[in-house]
Amino acid sequence: MAIATSLVAMNIMLAVHEKKTNSLDLYRPLRHYISATFSERDAQNCDDDLLSVQEMRSELEKTVAESSLDSRRDLLLSYYKSLSLIEPRFTISFSFTWYDAFKSSKKCNVASIHVEKAAILFNLGAIYSQIALAADRTTANGLKAACNAFQTAAGAFAYLKENVAGKATAAGATVDLSPECAGMLERLMLAQAQECFFEKVIGDGKPPGLCSKVARQVGLYYEEAFALLSAPPLSQHFDKTWVAHVQLKAAQFYGEALYRHSLELHEKEEIAEEIARLKIGLAALADTKKISKGVAAQLLDSVSKLEASMKSNLERATKENDRVYLMRVPPADKLSSLPGASLVKPSLMVELLDASKERMFSGLVPDGSMKALSKYTEMVDEIIRTQAEKLQQASEITRVRLKEMDLPDSILSLEGITTLPLDLKEDVEAVQISGGPAGLESELQQLRDLRRVNQELLVQTEEMLQKEATEDTQFRTQFGTRWTRPQSSTLTKNLQDRLNKFAANIKQAADSDARIERAVGDNAPLMSILDRRPIEAALPSIARPMMSLDGNEDAIVGALKQSLRQLEALGAQRAGLEDMLKDMKRKDDILPKLMAGVGSHDDLFKKEISKYDQICEEIAQNIEAQEQLLMQIQAQNDQFSSVFNLEDHKVAREKCYKQISAAIAKYREIKDNINEGLKFYVTLQDAINNIKQQCSDFVMTRNIQCREMIEEVQRQIAGFNFSDSKPASTYNKYPTQAPAPTPSPPNLHRTSPSPPPQVEPQSTSVPSLPSQPAPPPYHLSTGPNPNPNYNTNPNPNYNPNPNYNPNSNYNPNPRPGYSQPYYPPYSTAPQTPYQQPYHLPTGPYQQPQNPINRDYGQPAYPGWRGPYYNSHQHQQQQTYPPPPYEMQQNFPPPNQGSYYRPQ
Repeated sequence: MAIATSLVAMNIMLAVHEKKTNSLDLYRPLRHYISATFSERDAQNCDDDLLSVQEMRSELEKTVAESSLDSRRDLLLSYYKSLSLIEPRFTISFSFTWYDAFKSSKKCNVASIHVEKAAILFNLGAIYSQIALAADRTTANGLKAACNAFQTAAGAFAYLKENVAGKATAAGATVDLSPECAGMLERLMLAQAQECFFEKVIGDGKPPGLCSKVARQVGLYYEEAFALLSAPPLSQHFDKTWVAHVQLKAAQFYGEALYRHSLELHEKEEIAEEIARLKIGLAALADTKKISKGVAAQLLDSVSKLEASMKSNLERATKENDRVYLMRVPPADKLSSLPGASLVKPSLMVELLDASKERMFSGLVPDGSMKALSKYTEMVDEIIRTQAEKLQQASEITRVRLKEMDLPDSILSLEGITTLPLDLKEDVEAVQISGGPAGLESELQQLRDLRRVNQELLVQTEEMLQKEATEDTQFRTQFGTRWTRPQSSTLTKNLQDRLNKFAANIKQAADSDARIERAVGDNAPLMSILDRRPIEAALPSIARPMMSLDGNEDAIVGALKQSLRQLEALGAQRAGLEDMLKDMKRKDDILPKLMAGVGSHDDLFKKEISKYDQICEEIAQNIEAQEQLLMQIQAQNDQFSSVFNLEDHKVAREKCYKQISAAIAKYREIKDNINEGLKFYVTLQDAINNIKQQCSDFVMTRNIQCREMIEEVQRQIAGFNFSDSKPASTYNKYPTQAPAPTPSPPNLHRTSPSPPPQVEPQSTSVPSLPSQPAPPPYHLSTGPNPNPNYNTNPNPNYNPNPNYNPNSNYNPNPRPGYSQPYYPPYSTAPQTPYQQPYHLPTGPYQQPQNPINRDYGQPAYPGWRGPYYNSHQHQQQQTYPPPPYEMQQNFPPPNQGSYYRPQ
């Protein structure tokens, strides 16, 4: 029979055979296309994929055995996914040959990949129908497997009808690949799946009413399949036995539905309608059996058994009605149609056929696919941007509206929790970290200490010069005209002038310090608020009304709090929605689906974009709910403000804010003035230490010259005249005028003191002393020293005690007639405590002190003179940086807002 090639009758159900095809070489044409269109390297990388495709195509050409239906199904699925990946990447055409499944004499040879895909989908549905038919429906699991397989077969034919059949038919495919044939097969598979459910409900002994509905739906599916078989192009394409089978099945299950319904009517004693339903069913079966030639014997036996049961029940019902009920039997056109209950549907094949997760040919991406991806990305970005702007705008509206209503600050203030504006709070914290107003007293004490140290250094320096001048006057009085060196007052005039100016600076700075101390005292009440910890404790809080008319204050506050909590929840929901949007965009990658080539790009975009519809709807609902809630909060806040008199509270709070701001400004002003004073005193201390060192060098040099002159005068008195000695008049070559005056000392702006003067000394030559000079006639070796302040021993190897203090009476190396020790030229005078720069032990204003270079670079010989007189030669040998009081970066420049300015 011809039907043997197209269907298998087993247990009165049908299965579809696969389509046949001819062999085809896909490897070489595809590899050549990749090499020419992309690159040879890409072709080499795709070799494995191409071989896999070729192998699958070759397997499809073989006949499948019943034992390998599952592997055949997997092969068809894999090959279809491969075709989905090939379609968007390669524009090459192949001539695919496929034979009609119901008329093997007809075939198509078409260069269209759509025909190939349609044939694979057809065979996939056929294999699922064969899997269903092979299941053992006498068991529960077998019946379930058969039902699921029939539904999947229906899904394959439905997918073929909706997505591929039209393109294949347009390309010249056979009738079995047409949308009409695919639709008929879909209905047939659904009918047989529903029939499996009917067998289940009958086996489970379900009520007749339910069995009737299930049977009626089986009949409806068969009727739909029969209608498609009876219409072109299928009316002349299928064998008559196929058509007769479907027609008889439709009549059988229509009669089955009437029979089960009549059983339900008999239980309800609706005998008349029972008789009418049974007559209709018997007539339908009789008419169908007349034209059902060539159908399977099992099917005819089932119909005959059903017909016998219906006749038996009809005879029984007729007798009961004639004898007992005497009801009038209604005509057929007066009866309602029997309802059906569909328990099956075509399985979705989208996920089963989805090739987006396959890695085959993943390295090949055509330009068209990239452009399509870019278009979709722009669509998604537009959605994300629009929705994100809505969320941000909603949050900003909430912030502004709550600030206008002074919420939630007013609620917190009622509970004793007050807050400062963020910028004001940061300023207060900065003041408190720096010590606050309470710390100003310690800084004022630093000013006093630094001023005292500078004064002491200045006094010590002046006493040093005064001591040297007194000694010079004593020797001048003692030796008379023989004491020919310049007077100290002549040489130290410039140094004295600078010391006087430093003293004036300190006096004026003391006046500025006094003004700062007065400012601290005068503004202490204003600034005391900055010492409050926490600062919020200084703010006023909202008090409950002293008298209440209705006592509903708590209810008003509670309602407002509840609304604020709801508003906060909406804000948290918006944050979550924004994160969800970003996460969806991050995970949204449709390139594999684009490359899978399932449907058109526009359809794919529409489907993929639709997944953002739900979150967009949630955002719109959130914004609408927030607007309604803000209106409610506004009304509640108006009532709250009226009851708790918020206007007076706002006035008091703003007044407190202004007081804190004024206190911060005044504190900063005083703090800046104190810092300026500290910088001034530290810089002035460096300047005084520098000039003190110069005075010390001057005194040391004068002491050495004094000893040389004493020796010369002693030789003159004793009558020793040496031919190579230097005449006494040499000492008259000291400069009688002080060097050019230095710039004016700093005024009350505390500019830096001027550098020391540079003196160009007269070059002199001092004769060498004899190894054992005779003592002068007026001096007794054992008697008292006539001038105890000077030591004439020129021993260059003498090393004084480093702990020597010139203010003490201790003599580290006493010699007959002299009380002061001799200091060799290589060493400087010992440092007294006041010669070291003063530094505060702690505090942020201590300035690093530059080390004082005490190496004067002079040779050690008896006639050596210090740098004060050899300044020109000393500058040629070594260059010293200017003292710190002359460097503008270390001394604060004058400014109009300084406390340290002329009065």
